[in-house]
Amino acid sequence: MKKLTTTIFTLFALGLLHAQTIESPSKEVKVNFELTKNGQPSYSVTYKGKEIVKPSTLGITLRDKEALDNGFKVVNYTTKSVNDTWQPVLGEYKNIQDLHNEGKIELIQPATNRQINVTFKVFDGGVAFRYEIPQQEKLNHFSITAEKTQFNLTGDHTAFWLPADYDSQEYVYTKTKISGIDHSLIDMGNGISLKSIAKPDAVQTPLQMKTADNIYLNIFEAAVVNYPVMHLATNKSTYQFESILAPSAVGDVAFLQTPFNTPWRTIMVSDDARNIVSQGPQMILNLNEPSKIKDTSWIKPMKYVGIWWEMHVGVSTWDRKGSQNAQNQLGQEAIKFPHGATTQNTKRYIDFAAKNGFNGVLVEGWNTGWEDWAGNWKDEVFDFTTPYDDFDIKSIADYAKGKNVSMIMHHETSGSVSNYERRFDRAMEVMKKYNYPAVKTGYVGRIIPRGEFHDGQRMVNHFNWTAERFAENKILLNSHESHRPTGYQRTYPNYIAAEAARGNEFNAWSYGNPPAHETILPFMRMLGGPMDYTPGIFEIKMSHYDPNKKEQVHTTLAKQLALYVTIYSPLQMAADLPENYERYADAFQFIKDVALDWDDSKYLEAEPGEYLTVARKAKGTQNWFIGAITNENARKSSIKLDFLTPGVKYEAIVYADAKDAHWEKNPKAYQIKKIKVDAKSTLKLDLAAGGGTAISIVPIK
Repeated sequence: MKKLTTTIFTLFALGLLHAQTIESPSKEVKVNFELTKNGQPSYSVTYKGKEIVKPSTLGITLRDKEALDNGFKVVNYTTKSVNDTWQPVLGEYKNIQDLHNEGKIELIQPATNRQINVTFKVFDGGVAFRYEIPQQEKLNHFSITAEKTQFNLTGDHTAFWLPADYDSQEYVYTKTKISGIDHSLIDMGNGISLKSIAKPDAVQTPLQMKTADNIYLNIFEAAVVNYPVMHLATNKSTYQFESILAPSAVGDVAFLQTPFNTPWRTIMVSDDARNIVSQGPQMILNLNEPSKIKDTSWIKPMKYVGIWWEMHVGVSTWDRKGSQNAQNQLGQEAIKFPHGATTQNTKRYIDFAAKNGFNGVLVEGWNTGWEDWAGNWKDEVFDFTTPYDDFDIKSIADYAKGKNVSMIMHHETSGSVSNYERRFDRAMEVMKKYNYPAVKTGYVGRIIPRGEFHDGQRMVNHFNWTAERFAENKILLNSHESHRPTGYQRTYPNYIAAEAARGNEFNAWSYGNPPAHETILPFMRMLGGPMDYTPGIFEIKMSHYDPNKKEQVHTTLAKQLALYVTIYSPLQMAADLPENYERYADAFQFIKDVALDWDDSKYLEAEPGEYLTVARKAKGTQNWFIGAITNENARKSSIKLDFLTPGVKYEAIVYADAKDAHWEKNPKAYQIKKIKVDAKSTLKLDLAAGGGTAISIVPIK
């Protein structure tokens, strides 16, 4: 189904129009654009009659050229209304509506005779705008030294933030007032090996906020292509943010040629937190280009297991050579860890996947190079083609094919992007030869070419180019340690998932992720696209593997199940060890049953840092799955099932925290019950501290 309604009006202003207002279709969100007295572009935003962004200036500074930030006149103004519906290849919804009003302000700088446009798209859920630099005689090749986009807020809002780090998003979220943003609050002993802080007290986007009168705001961006991702410098006394961008190795932030459009800068707004996590991701997708892959029939969701968590918990190692004399993670006595990626161990995981209906097996540590990495800033570490001598890649490929299981390739680049790009085609030949339809890429370490950052233009181009090259070969991509997604999976839907946040593995060997962490992710990282969070850990405490270990996962077992619903991804890992699932086979059934692709999603309850309840309808079925999670506080809730089909009887299987469950004291205590429900039913949920509930609802035949 596709409906497109477009209405266009053009006003020739001849330099006289200096102010315009663009409204959302509901008229609840309004953008006011005007030029200041010195000809600088400026905008402000209101929501339901309240000012939420005060007049904020726009501009770009250039290398060896006069800045594009003042001295402008308006020469033309064009408006357009769009009502379009499209279908994502994989997603939270079968249909996504693109409903917005658009205003394009065409500007000229008479002193230089250069042109620039500012285009606004105003949705019922927020505002997006970007700079557009058309092809012109006075501006062809150019480099940007800074983007001076301001977000001038109206008060000292509560904010959830991460420090502006050009190389990592793997921090724990901090909650303060804007005036309280302070990098000294961050515990730098947080397990992150590489830190490149942009400037004191700057923050990353997305930036989630809540005003004193309970309006939710979020500053983010969409469609980052050939440009760095955006961070925000903070003025804590005036509550003003200004864009900052990761520099290149030679200092400038972007090297460009006209015509060029910057990414969209977005401001999401609602007085209902549920709208941020439901409408927000759709808004980001709508701002990206449609799919460039004509035949998408090969793009399928994947549920997988793999040789990965066992390395994090110290059962085995990535390193074939180091496995003979490695030390445990506490650095105590020398002990022998076996190499994880052996032929025999891999076949064990393939058997487990086949037995339980999983279609993928990931193996890390299969290839030579791990023994000579150890965090060195070295160009050639991996060749992506040579397996260790105890990993028979052909035998494994044949065995997996016989079991109807797909192997997932792992390409750890060690941050040496230049090396990866040199060897990319040969690596892909190996994948195609041995029938690997998906790849997990990794970028742990400082970037080579030296001087580049994970969040800079050079790396954004690499991540996007990698998705394009894999698409040409019909291979799915899951990137780790990449920049945070901004909806580019609409353009290349084979970009099936990414990490780009603090994942579940931090619970195995650092102070971990606090119980509130997963309630914040949907308001931050998840706005830009699906996340490979690797949930499903059943052996919560690491003392199971080593009595000396104090680390643990900061959730209950039931919450680990609920994460398969609350954290959207068409690529989901059952991350724990097969033997752990075998001990809790009744709880493991939910992971086996839960869908990955959806016709509809209902965000029933939401509050950042507190709780989240989501119901999703599996693609092409009448089956629903519900996930409810809470922070460190126990919570009671009642949810209506009025989204079910009227007149149909269903069986609900409820995987809940036991009465004495607690994320720290008793995390593995759970209970399972079956009940009959219909569209008139109400379910009462009791979530333990750090707990959750997972529910499958299937029509009774």
